[in-house]
Parts: sequence; C-alpha cells; structure tokens
Amino acid sequence: MQIGIVGLGRMGGNIAKRLMRAGHEVAVYDIDADARAALGGEGARPAETLESLVGSLSAAPRAIWVMLPAGKITEGTLAHLASCLSPGDILIDGGNTYYKDDIRRAAEFARTGIRYVDVGTSGGVWGLERGYCLMIGGDKAAVDHLDPIFAALAPGRGDIPVTPGREGSDPRVEQGYIHAGPAGAGHFVKMIHNGIEYGMMQAYAEGFDILASKNSELLPPDLRLDLNVADIAEVWRRGSVVTSWLLDLSATALARDPELEGFSGHVADSGEGRWTVEAAVEEAVPAEVLTAALFTRFRSRQDHNFAEKMLSAMRLGFGGHRGQN
Repeated sequence: MQIGIVGLGRMGGNIAKRLMRAGHEVAVYDIDADARAALGGEGARPAETLESLVGSLSAAPRAIWVMLPAGKITEGTLAHLASCLSPGDILIDGGNTYYKDDIRRAAEFARTGIRYVDVGTSGGVWGLERGYCLMIGGDKAAVDHLDPIFAALAPGRGDIPVTPGREGSDPRVEQGYIHAGPAGAGHFVKMIHNGIEYGMMQAYAEGFDILASKNSELLPPDLRLDLNVADIAEVWRRGSVVTSWLLDLSATALARDPELEGFSGHVADSGEGRWTVEAAVEEAVPAEVLTAALFTRFRSRQDHNFAEKMLSAMRLGFGGHRGQN
C-alpha cells in the first residue's frame, strides 16, 4: 500500500522504516533535507515539498500520515496538505494532538471531502522493533482502508495469552490496535493512556525513593537497611505483580547508574497529563493519583529528589526524552 509520511523525527522515521519492512511503498517529507535523504537511502521516496509528496502518491485514495508535535506546526501542515488533496483522500494525525482539535478538524475537512483519522501512537523509540500500540479514531470506511498500515505498525499478538471471555470480540485489539470510535476517540484514549502512565511512573518513582532513602544517613543507624535498589528492581521483574515495561526500564537505568547521578530529575509534561486532568474535571470523575502525578512533574522543575530522577530515567528509556545532566 502507498502512504506518505510527514515528520521524520524519532517516531516518524521509525514508522516509515517499519512500514517499508512490511513491503509498503512509502514517500517521505521533512523540513530537514538530511532526514529525507537518510530515509531515501533505505528505500523511501523523498519529496522536497508537501506538494511533491502529494503528487508522488498515485493510488487513490491517497493517504498521508503526519507525525509532528501537537499545535501550530501540525495545524498548519494538515491545512496545507488538505489544500493539495482530493475528495476521498485521507489525512492521518499520529502525534499527541488534543482530541477536541481532532473533532473540529474532521468536521472542517469533511466539507471538502477529505477524510481525517486520528491515531494515538504508543511505542516510543522502541516501536521500530516492538511495534506500536495504536488507538484510532475516524470514519469506519477510512480506518478499514488503512488496516494494512495499522496491522504492519502494530506489535501483533506475540506470546501474550488471549484474555478469557473475549470470544467474538474485535480481533484487531489482540494484535495491538483498535478502532476506538469516531474522530477524536483515538487521541482521547491515548490521552487517558498517558495520564495513567503518569500515575504508574509516579508510583514506581516514589517506591524506589523510599527504598533508596532507607540507606540514608539521616536515619538512626539501627533503622538503616543496606538495600541494593538495582537488585530489588531486577527481582520485581520476575514474577511480581508489579512487573511491567516501565519496571524493565527502571531496572535497566538502575543497573547502569545505581544512584541515578546522570539524571537531573527535571521531568517535563507533554500535554496529555494536563488534558487528562481537564477531562476528569469536565466529567466530574475523581482522579487524585493522576492529578498528583502531574503536579509532581511541575515540582520537579524546582527541586530534584531520587523519585524525580527515577521518572527522568523511565522517560529516557521509553521515549528518548532527555532529562539527564
């Protein structure tokens, strides 16, 4: 299947590579000529402008996946592409866009016949090898047309057992992707996913902070325990109820740097946590853990303890977000 990809950063470039590995024909554009050339050297067709990218796609309906930071750059790029496309063509936003913007855009593009699909994309810098968990919103016909793309990007069932009682349910979710609902649904589900991620990371970070502090000279000698935090993280990975990929990343970071001296403890928030809390307020849903985790990220920009360094380590592990000294 043909597809155009705009934005060849950490995730966009790997999405292009994974699709090419699956045999799809990929045209690419990025403002950075070196990024375009690098993908061209791996089999993609680089385009020097958005217009030439659209023109290089011959199979109707044309589909273009935009993988750019949420906000003005994505808004402008989508509008520019829409002006070059024809009725029936499909625009895909795979970034971390606010779901209300998706709802607005879908309605705006529909007036000219352009179909809009929003894809919450989880997998970070590991997606090329592990695959991407995809949460998709949009018109059913457009989503069904793109199914070969989504199936190629998704991780597949792997060795995860099927959940008992799911007989007759949508088999795509067991492959790692879901058509969550109409426009906006994909990014809404991904937004809540990231809000939960904040809370899980905070729980790990605080727990490891308590463990590390048990060795503190501030405690009376008879209350100190000489704990090896890296070993504790490792043993929890094996059969514990708290095992997860985030714990794997934590164990790796602690094995390499037990005191986390290479991490500043400054932890950014990319927007989804704030939007999750806003949604909780709109829906009158108590979200104490997720809200506290968001506020801790704000605090991390003022003082840095072991817990915040642990958060930095996890973010670097799954997303390549620099939070190191």
